Amino acid sequence: MAEQMMNPQIKRVLMSVTDKTGIVDFARALTDEFGCQIISTGGTARAIADAGIPVTPIDEVTQFPEMMDGRVKTLHPRVHGGLLAKRDDAEHMRQADDHGISMIDMVVVNLYAFQKTVQSGASFADCIENIDIGGPSMLRSAAKNFASVTVVTRPEAYGDILEEMRSLDGRTSFETRQQLALEVFTTTAAYDGAISRWMGEQLAADGADAGAGEFPEAVELGLQKKQALRYGENPHQDAAFYTLDGYPNADHTLAHALQLQGKELSYNNYLDLDAAWAAVREYEDPACVIVKHLTPCGVCVDEDVTAAYKRAHECDPVSAYGGVMAFNRPVTGETVAAIFENKQFVEAIVAPEFSGDACEMYATKPNCRLLSTGGVNEPGQAVEYRSVEGGLLAQISDAVAEDPETFTVAGKVQPTAQQMQELIFAWRAVKSVKSNAILIAKDDCSVGAGGGQPNRVNSARIAVEQAGDKAKGAVAASDAFFPFRDGFDVLADAGVVAVIEPGGSIRDEEVIQAADEKGVALVFTGHRHFRH
Repeated sequence: MAEQMMNPQIKRVLMSVTDKTGIVDFARALTDEFGCQIISTGGTARAIADAGIPVTPIDEVTQFPEMMDGRVKTLHPRVHGGLLAKRDDAEHMRQADDHGISMIDMVVVNLYAFQKTVQSGASFADCIENIDIGGPSMLRSAAKNFASVTVVTRPEAYGDILEEMRSLDGRTSFETRQQLALEVFTTTAAYDGAISRWMGEQLAADGADAGAGEFPEAVELGLQKKQALRYGENPHQDAAFYTLDGYPNADHTLAHALQLQGKELSYNNYLDLDAAWAAVREYEDPACVIVKHLTPCGVCVDEDVTAAYKRAHECDPVSAYGGVMAFNRPVTGETVAAIFENKQFVEAIVAPEFSGDACEMYATKPNCRLLSTGGVNEPGQAVEYRSVEGGLLAQISDAVAEDPETFTVAGKVQPTAQQMQELIFAWRAVKSVKSNAILIAKDDCSVGAGGGQPNRVNSARIAVEQAGDKAKGAVAASDAFFPFRDGFDVLADAGVVAVIEPGGSIRDEEVIQAADEKGVALVFTGHRHFRH
């Protein structure tokens, strides 16, 4: 008998939804098949009644009118008592009887669309009005009492709930109710986190306490699982991918890109694609970036992306094989033909769009993933996170206005206008190379790169070796200052004619002297681009 009371047939259902997808059909099935009484509020009640389904307005249950523009309607003992009462506790049930509280067996609620309201650019007042109070309260009450109450937050779950009720004589299983309760607390935590982040941003924008801005005392990220991955960096590591929403320009990110074809993305694919997509967005002109193991092995700007691809591939065709690519313009059949001509195996390509003929051509290579972002924009995620054991590091994203007017020519040799253009290209490209980073460029194309080395001189040697004869007459960028002149000498002795770097070393004078001795133009930017 106790078990029967803990798992009652579902007879009274409370519905209050913002997303009304499927709600009428769900309500009809509950009433027609299981004889449920539907209790509902506002627009949800109207939608159900308009479909000819019997519905009891919430104010008939509470004996209190909805008021204050709907702000107050479900916060009532006859609602929350019906949700929270322990069905196997005689005293709970006696108190419910004494106060005319009937049990509610199922709650179907989804919340006001607060995040969508914020992203739409709505006013502060409209955003405040879209902070749901009654919805989260009902969800939490029902979820706390999952031993007896079924709580549903997603329209996608309606079908499975009905199927289980059909197989269990109008009931749901304890395991299902427990899982649904977990969904509730995950949902409400993310919802409150989104409100907290938004409110902190508003306060910071108004000049309030900086602790409520980008780095508050507590952070709720509101991550949503997008997919389970086959494995992590290595096959023995489990992995999953989560999305972070609710910030400007989120639509055109890798996380929200539309995969047009190919196998599921792997952990390493996501890392490489993210590096490539970040790098290619540094350029306004048509650009291509090829990445392998988080390192760009080809970066090029040209008159169109096909020409940019061809030259980026020439930079290091051995490394390009099996890498990923990013374009900042739509990919056409012409570009795909160039890739096929090089017989280049590509793990994945990310671009704003893919033309119909490009998709048709790549359909013959179904293992390659094609991802369309739908557009290109400036990075909008102001704060980026990185995990360490037991915590997260947070920092403002490395987005600096690269204004050549603020650069300083450090030595006697003045760079030509063409060399300065090349230096700016190289300076943007070196951002995507792991520190210590050196990148050599010629004619708006990388020709050699060295990175990830414990000392800068070895990075310079690797870049020079890769560039070969192309280093003669080329320019170079260093992501941080030269601590000694030896790294600079390696570049100058290979034929590099201009170098761009942050400056700021206690030995800057030694490097400036080396530049003057070797007739190399040296430009200081005043800021560095470490990438660890």
